[in-house]
Amino acid sequence: MPTEPNVDQTTIASFGDEWSRYDQSKLDEEELKKIFENYFQLFPWSALPPQAEGFDMGCGSGRWAKLVSPRVGLLHCIDASSEALNVAKRNLAGHANVRFLVATTDSAPLGPGSQDFGYSLGVLHHIPDTFAAMQACVRLLKPGAPFLVYLYYRFDNRPAWFKFVWRLSETVRAAVRAMPAPLKAVTTDVIALMVYWPLARMSLLGERLGLHMRHMPLYGYRNLSFYTMRTDARDRFGTPLEQRFTRDEIEEMMAQAGLENIVIADGEPFWCAVGTRK
Repeated sequence: MPTEPNVDQTTIASFGDEWSRYDQSKLDEEELKKIFENYFQLFPWSALPPQAEGFDMGCGSGRWAKLVSPRVGLLHCIDASSEALNVAKRNLAGHANVRFLVATTDSAPLGPGSQDFGYSLGVLHHIPDTFAAMQACVRLLKPGAPFLVYLYYRFDNRPAWFKFVWRLSETVRAAVRAMPAPLKAVTTDVIALMVYWPLARMSLLGERLGLHMRHMPLYGYRNLSFYTMRTDARDRFGTPLEQRFTRDEIEEMMAQAGLENIVIADGEPFWCAVGTRK
C-alpha cells in the first residue's frame, strides 16, 4: 500500500506566502554573507570534487543558493512550494548552474547516491517525520559526501528561565499561526518591532558595555537588520508545524540516517551540524 506523503500542506502554503512577502531582495549583501558564514562554518568546501553536484533541500527564496552556486558545478534547488520556487528563480536568474525542482524530500527526482553534497537549513523540523526526511536526503548522497543541516534546538543549553519564556511565546505562536496570511504578516511585523528589535538592540548595548548577554532572548539578532527580524518573526510565529531537538537527538538522528564524522557547531545558530554519508 502507498505510504502517506511526509508533508504538511498548510506549512508548505505558509512558506510560499512567507517567501513571496519577504523575498530577501531587500537583504543587504554583507548581512547575507555574515548569516551564510554562520550556517556554513562547518561545511567542508575543500573536500568537494571539481564541478561538484549537490542539492539545497527546501531552498525557499534561494538566499543560500545565491552564495553556494558560484562554488559548485551544479546545484539543485528543491522546494515543495511552487510559489517559493518562483521567488528563488527570480533571485537566481543570473545563476546558470542552478536547476529548480518542485518536490518534497521523498519525491526529489535525483538518483540515489548521485550527489556530491547536500544541505537543508531550517527545513526538516517543519516536516512531520524529520528523521524520515533526513534519511531521504542522505540517500541522495554519494559515500563520503557531506550533508549540512540546521534544526531548531530544544534549548538544551539554556537556563530554566529561558525555557519558561519560550513556553510563554508558544501561546502567542498558537494564535498567530492560525491567522489568515495578511493578518499573520501584520502581527509578526508588530512582534518584530515590539519584541525582536528592542531585545536585540538591548543585547548589543549590553555587550558594548561589557555585560554578559549571551542568554538574552534574541541575542543572535543584535547585529542584524530589522528586515531579517521581520522575516524570522514570520517564520517563528507564523509557521503551522514546528519541531525542536536536543543536540544529542540531532547527533543520534544523523547517525541513524547513515551519516558519520558528525560535527555540531558550539555557537549560534543552534544546532548546525554536518556529517558525511557512510
